[in-house]
Amino acid sequence: MNIRRLIPAAAVTGAVALGLTAVTACSSSDTSDRKSAGRLDVVASFYPMQFLAERIGGDHVSVTSLTKPGVEPHDLELSPRQTGRLSDADFILYLKGLQPAVDEAIKQSGASHTLDAATLTTLEDHGTETGGDEHGHEHEGDEAGADPHIWLDPVKYTEVAKGVGKSLEKTDPDHAADYRKNTDALVKELGALDTAYRTGLKNTATKTFITTHSAFGYLAERYGLTQEGIAGIDPEAEPSPARISALHSIAEKKKVTTVFFETLASDKTAKTVARDTGLKTDVLDPLEGITDSSKGDDYIEVMKSNLAALRTALGAK
Repeated sequence: MNIRRLIPAAAVTGAVALGLTAVTACSSSDTSDRKSAGRLDVVASFYPMQFLAERIGGDHVSVTSLTKPGVEPHDLELSPRQTGRLSDADFILYLKGLQPAVDEAIKQSGASHTLDAATLTTLEDHGTETGGDEHGHEHEGDEAGADPHIWLDPVKYTEVAKGVGKSLEKTDPDHAADYRKNTDALVKELGALDTAYRTGLKNTATKTFITTHSAFGYLAERYGLTQEGIAGIDPEAEPSPARISALHSIAEKKKVTTVFFETLASDKTAKTVARDTGLKTDVLDPLEGITDSSKGDDYIEVMKSNLAALRTALGAK
């Protein structure tokens, strides 16, 4: 993941205002097409929100994601067309604190039916001594230091799913029964996923894993693991000699075998650390987007692939 470049609020506000003015006509036309089909026009900020909206909304929603496949969501810059669509959407699902441009665009849009997934569960601080969060990012506002990667914990993701379901019921009461049914089905799947993780990671040779993208704080905490991230460093940048030395000591002491990297960033950092510490490399997907290189077609499948990778790396019995 690339370190987030925070854009000055005034610049973002100006761009958002311009976008809202420039594309009102075309966005209204797009929205009218969806509404004429009798479906709720839903805008999701990035893949984990898109997945929930599609699975819970089913045939009653038309979902558009602001973050296209293969795009790193933290550094997303919205096009005027995307920005303009927000004011006409029936329902917007996003995760405040993850994508500054999205947060500002939603604020400026004046959209009434918005849902911040961060309000549906409890966020925690998995930061490091470098300041900011585990990526070295600095957050603004009341959520400073909060780790937004709640979707990588099936239990927290379940809490969010339930909240999304209830919100859709209120937004579109005519189809409340279907939303409730779809939510229950997804909650059951997520419960099975949680059980698979608990069982699969219960007995392992080590509880520590190293990752270039420190997105797995909630997952590690949930299942009794320890995440050692190359914190405060762009995944594509060379880690400092001091950090490599520290990771070497950790790997030796904790019997670490693998350095994980992600699908939406280069494996350069992981290979550097692995070379200098004598470890292997593998993928641990933060599930910020689904691409052709993803080990699975959706959230559930990729999470199962992540479990398999963790079991191998940790020496599961």
